[in-house]
Amino acid sequence: MVHRGAALQTDRMLTLEPLRPDHADAVLAFELANRAWFARSVPDRGDAYFAGFAERHAALLAEQAEGVCRFHLVLDADGTLVGRLNLMDLVDGSAELGYRVAESAAGRGVAKAAVALACRLAAEAYGLRALTAAATRDNPASMAVLAHNGFAVTGEFVLDDRPAVRYHRALDAPRSS
Repeated sequence: MVHRGAALQTDRMLTLEPLRPDHADAVLAFELANRAWFARSVPDRGDAYFAGFAERHAALLAEQAEGVCRFHLVLDADGTLVGRLNLMDLVDGSAELGYRVAESAAGRGVAKAAVALACRLAAEAYGLRALTAAATRDNPASMAVLAHNGFAVTGEFVLDDRPAVRYHRALDAPRSS
């Protein structure tokens, strides 16, 4: 793996790239193309999200600039947007992890590799010591990704009328060079 600033890359040429203003069109296209796919296992963003996308994108960039959240695109070896990965609510050395992978990339290990990168990035670039996450029970693939990446179940709850599971993972302290 190669560490370049706040972007990380796997040996499989999967890259996490911080969200930028010029990503707006690609992110909107990604969300629209995969809307029905995502709605099968995560709450739908709703029509208002798409109607006000430009404002929403600007708000995310403002949150990122304030250090409250860190938003990333998951790019494949060709630079194609195949997923999104977010670290939200960075407080007291912890953040909540959220991610989504395009239907065309599902089942190829993209989420598993992206979450592994996110754990490393969270510790090394952002100084975080722990991550939390959640997955709905009707999304066993996401539950498997979290378990594979060392997240432990901490409880259950209901997310938009769906049974869901909470997870936690302590992060390794960055190694000093």
